[in-house]
Amino acid sequence: MAPAVVVQVAPAAGATWTHSPQPARGYTPPVLAPLDVIRLEADAVVMLDQTRLPGERVDRRCGTVEELCVAIRELAIRGAPAIGIAAAMGMAVAARASAATTLAALRGELGAARDQLAASRPTAINLGWALDRCDEVIARTPDAGGLHPALAALARRIHDDEVARCHAMGRHGAGLLPAGARILTHCNAGALATGGYGSALGVVRAAHEGDPAIHVWVDETRPLLQGARLTAWELAEDGIPHTLIADVAAGQLFARGLVDAVVFGADRIARNGDAANKIGSYTLSVLAAAHGVPCYVVAPSSTIDHAIASGAEIPIEERGAGEVACIGGRAIAPAGTSVANPAFDVTPAANITAIVTEAGVHRAPFERSLPAAAT
Repeated sequence: MAPAVVVQVAPAAGATWTHSPQPARGYTPPVLAPLDVIRLEADAVVMLDQTRLPGERVDRRCGTVEELCVAIRELAIRGAPAIGIAAAMGMAVAARASAATTLAALRGELGAARDQLAASRPTAINLGWALDRCDEVIARTPDAGGLHPALAALARRIHDDEVARCHAMGRHGAGLLPAGARILTHCNAGALATGGYGSALGVVRAAHEGDPAIHVWVDETRPLLQGARLTAWELAEDGIPHTLIADVAAGQLFARGLVDAVVFGADRIARNGDAANKIGSYTLSVLAAAHGVPCYVVAPSSTIDHAIASGAEIPIEERGAGEVACIGGRAIAPAGTSVANPAFDVTPAANITAIVTEAGVHRAPFERSLPAAAT
């Protein structure tokens, strides 16, 4: 069993964005800053523990790769871009903690750390993408002493880049929405999922800056309620109008003409535009298509997997039965009930009006329009 993760109550004082220049003048930063979400300290990865929200705002400190893997599996940090950021930071922590005295020995230890992190969650492509970038740094660094600073610099750069991509996606996506748009979103694709600002919620934030009349319908997102617990919390923190609904209420909103756009994120996008996202996203895309409502997927280019042709090749994580059969530690189903708990479903490209990345708005055929993988 992995060691227990040390929990530090209360976020670090002065946790503000310092890795890179601030956004352009006139931008109003969200209450939740990037370094509030996740940051690399001297000997640990420190993250806002998303399992404790919205009741408690608590930092979780991971001083080892084993602790970080537990945090990723337990969804203390979640969302494809944020998981990639965490993995890169974990590699830096592994390099600093190593007692290896030779480059070969340190590379061996880092290879083992990489394998642990890669196995922590299978669907999010950003995890493997970030680890591949770490591999490149490890291969070209000529001495053991240089590996920790090189990996730490890479991790912070990945964080910077993901936040910058979110701001660009927000600008591109906001232009797709009509005035006073009523936006239906699913799960959490906000600052918490991306390391700052957000992909789908980045579009919402950018739209709200220019149009305070927009309104967000927030799916609760069973079974772990990331919409109710996290998206509603982020929107409330930023003062963006929103209404929480049960997942099963979405259909009647469409039937009543109360949805102008569906906007959600993605954990992996295939070359043809098929997009894996939190279970329930596919259902919304079908409802949107049936009612003539546009469905937009918003994700950075680091989420695009050009190595796979379609969503049929995307691995779908199956999570524990307790997430469905229990709520708050109390059973809601008879003991022994068989449970299926796929964490994701795949929205086919045919149901997607456009995919928004930092490079712009991409429409079918996605094989031609999607940008190259992030570097």
